Amino acid sequence: MRGSPTILHLDMDAFYAAAEQAAKPSLRGKPVVVGGIGPRGVVSTASYEARVFGVHSAMATAQARRLCPNAAYLTPRFTLYRQVSERVMELLGELSPLVEPLSLDEAFVDLEAGGRLPPAATSAQIRAVGERLRRDIQAATGLSGSVGLAGSKMLAKIASEAAKPDGLVLIEPGTELELLGPMPVRTIPGVGPATAETLRRAGIGTVAETAEAGEAELVRLLGKAHGAGLYALATGHDDRPVVAERDAKSISVEDTFQEDVTDRTRVQLEIMRLADRCVQRLRAAGRSGRTVVIKVRRYDFSTLTRSETLRGPTDDPGVVREAAGRLIEGVDTTAGVRLLGVGVTGLADYTQEDLFAQAATARSEREREEAAAARPAGAAGEPAAAGGGTGEAEWEAPPRRWLPGLDVRHTEFGEGWVQGSGVGRVTVRFETPWSAPGRVRTFPVDDPDLEPAEPLPLVRDADGRPSGEGRPTADGDRPVADGRPSAEGRTPDDRPPAGGQPSEPEIRPKSGPGEASGAAGAGESGAGDRPGAEASRP
Repeated sequence: MRGSPTILHLDMDAFYAAAEQAAKPSLRGKPVVVGGIGPRGVVSTASYEARVFGVHSAMATAQARRLCPNAAYLTPRFTLYRQVSERVMELLGELSPLVEPLSLDEAFVDLEAGGRLPPAATSAQIRAVGERLRRDIQAATGLSGSVGLAGSKMLAKIASEAAKPDGLVLIEPGTELELLGPMPVRTIPGVGPATAETLRRAGIGTVAETAEAGEAELVRLLGKAHGAGLYALATGHDDRPVVAERDAKSISVEDTFQEDVTDRTRVQLEIMRLADRCVQRLRAAGRSGRTVVIKVRRYDFSTLTRSETLRGPTDDPGVVREAAGRLIEGVDTTAGVRLLGVGVTGLADYTQEDLFAQAATARSEREREEAAAARPAGAAGEPAAAGGGTGEAEWEAPPRRWLPGLDVRHTEFGEGWVQGSGVGRVTVRFETPWSAPGRVRTFPVDDPDLEPAEPLPLVRDADGRPSGEGRPTADGDRPVADGRPSAEGRTPDDRPPAGGQPSEPEIRPKSGPGEASGAAGAGESGAGDRPGAEASRP
């Protein structure tokens, strides 16, 4: 442990919910819950206004609705959250080259490595750095963050938790054990429910009692590695460094379905879709992997995984699809599946393609094409070609889905967000982060003038303007008002894939046919008059 509080821990306050309140003027000061939609959703983040009613992260959304029925339940918009997170991490990077991000809204910073502090800096000087950071974040994003300063990572995180919301706590050197002693043992990193229960049965409930038990007793109870590590932390010894780069060990995606999937063909199609999404994330990270893993959670909540190791690292979607398809073939899913996932481990920075796997993939695709060509138009399971000929079968695109909280743009009324949808209608509130609370209008769900849009920016430029303000529109006629990006080139990135509810960092669940959904608490309910989105993270 260091002799001065030069390790900083930043944790943004109710990050997802606060970002939604900043982006939607009509929701400011009102309870907001962000997460999935549907009966199986889980709360990701609840605003402090919603927490007053007992809503918290990891709570089932159905329970959150019972506790706080008038909250706005919104679908996450990770494009927006990443944009804000990137700006926050840039501000941290100005303090020190040693920044260790833990998530989109949380990071450690080693202030000693930044050259911003004078030699033998006093606690007051270190506190001033933390306060300046909080002001800079507020000015750049409109959001608040809590800061902890201490001589170790564990204590800095404890300090930031004590500072919430929107505060700063500095733990003075020499006061660490006095502060830690009365805290519950689960305050210590690495102590989960099982370890806490083992200690409780031994009469150990606080950090002070853990330290008093001694290293030998903790090793006897928990094993050598865990027991020795726990004793060190309980006595205030934490020498873990701030690590600037944390290497990912795997990349995966998964979907939770609103209703158990029993159809074997549907399961196989979902696995193929998940494999493609997994490869997209893999390529976006500039990585490849050699082991393909599938995850299956059945109707009774039992979960199993299957894996296959390839001859070399790959980022070929065909190879990953083929491996995932072989793995799901060996799993009995006839009783019902509630969750499917596909992941890749054994990550590398290069590819070494498996020519045998590629050949098998090409052969399988060629066989499917030949079978499709040989099948007469109108055969069972295949729609007839347009005009009754033998051309390609017509494909009817699924209807657009308007999930509460997502961004839209109307040709006449401009930018807004979906407040609710159901019974063939969608309700939109037209407002921007920089406007007054906007008006609500209702449209048919297939209105050609209404289209999905990208989130409007929250991040401000150095001169205080919204990022991108004054840029010309796509046709060059005039600057975009209020710093809003042009609608040209937008894609519905936040629209969930058909058939499932992602439960990886993205929680975009699926409503059943005819199910109304909406965001309550914004002054008006959505079409269908009932809220229908789920929520998320602290």
